[in-house]
Amino acid sequence: MKQLALGIGIASDLGLQESVMGGNAELHQALRAILHGTASERHVYVWGARGSGRSHMLRAVAVDAGRRRLAAHWWPFEADAGDREGIDLVDDVDRLDSAGQIDLFHAFNRAHESGRPMILTGPAAPASLSLRPDLRTRLGACLVFQLQALADEDKVEALRVHARARGLELPADVATYLLTRSDRDLSALLGVLDLLDKGSLEQKRPLTVPLLRQVLGAP
Repeated sequence: MKQLALGIGIASDLGLQESVMGGNAELHQALRAILHGTASERHVYVWGARGSGRSHMLRAVAVDAGRRRLAAHWWPFEADAGDREGIDLVDDVDRLDSAGQIDLFHAFNRAHESGRPMILTGPAAPASLSLRPDLRTRLGACLVFQLQALADEDKVEALRVHARARGLELPADVATYLLTRSDRDLSALLGVLDLLDKGSLEQKRPLTVPLLRQVLGAP
């Protein structure tokens, strides 16, 4: 199998409602409550292993925020007046340098004071992160969820959902073949789906196992 530049992702306007939640129903419920303005806890930290779908989850929140006419502010934030409306989204807090950690600490305090929602993600529980102690304390005070990786059958369904969002029909056998022949990381799987979509358009062929084998360079 030839090496592919995977993890490139595919454009998607899928919100939480269309996303396959797997074992994350409680997390989805908490996020929807924030978006609907009914949440008692407005600051959420979500952690999970590489490939568990943290970034996809945040993008789904941003999509739903747009549908509700809420501004989604992605880190790094622009100059913060402290009273702007919308929802703050911070992906991969573990990648922040020292200055970024200080900036996020202050941004978190401003969001807390104003009641503005903030959703953050990282690769581990707050206490296990290599961050400033005061920032770890702030993250630990959030509503904390571990994002459960999708089971294989959920990944197959997620692939089919993303394909349908692009006007494609991905047969179950093609999705299953992809799952067994590619990196099982969700971002990588969606990257292959993007390549499969391009191959289908270029060759004017439906999404089939032979086309997928060709895209993967498999014998």
